Amino acid sequence: MSGSPLASGSPDATPPKTPARGRSNDPAATRRDILEVAIREFAKKGLAGARIDEITAQTSTSKRMIYYYFKDKQGLYLAALEESYRRIRAIEGTLHLESLPPDEAMRTLVGFTFDYQSRNPDFVRLVMNENMLHGRYLAQSPSIKDLNIPAINGIREIYARGCEEGLFRPGLDPIDLHASISALSFFNVSNQHTFSLIFKRDVMAPATYARRRRNVIELVLRYMLA
Repeated sequence: MSGSPLASGSPDATPPKTPARGRSNDPAATRRDILEVAIREFAKKGLAGARIDEITAQTSTSKRMIYYYFKDKQGLYLAALEESYRRIRAIEGTLHLESLPPDEAMRTLVGFTFDYQSRNPDFVRLVMNENMLHGRYLAQSPSIKDLNIPAINGIREIYARGCEEGLFRPGLDPIDLHASISALSFFNVSNQHTFSLIFKRDVMAPATYARRRRNVIELVLRYMLA
């Protein structure tokens, strides 16, 4: 019997650290392809339930290449988490909030956050899964703090401008504002099915969604206004 980890019977054993031949000549595209599938699988099944074999079957690469890029399943899971945060922060950076009046900038940011989380439920599910793990893997990330600093700095800048103009009341904490925006947006996805079932109201129905989106924006803005 071969002594290779691939022959050990474990679907998540680490194989030798050599890339497979004959695969994509675009490492960045290969990595993106793997992460796209991994995000979906980890969001659906969690770290324990997801399998490297299943992720491999849905990509255009090999199991060996997944281990080459990410070392093991835990490494792939952490990379999927980081990529999920990177995506939302990258789009936030294109909103050009600094060029908008403070109240309009906050409305834009809150509306974007509400829409992004609703349209990307895998992001919400990944965050939920990692919270069930008490943030164990995200704590190992060397980049997660840097990824999220721009989000807080953006709110801090908008809030400072609003205070200077007498539009926003003083004494608010940008991190607390970020938490409130995230929580109000998060709930519509995380509790979508239970809330819809209990109250017989489809929270994703267009009219219901639009009304809730308006209400969330107003809740944040009225809290901030002087």
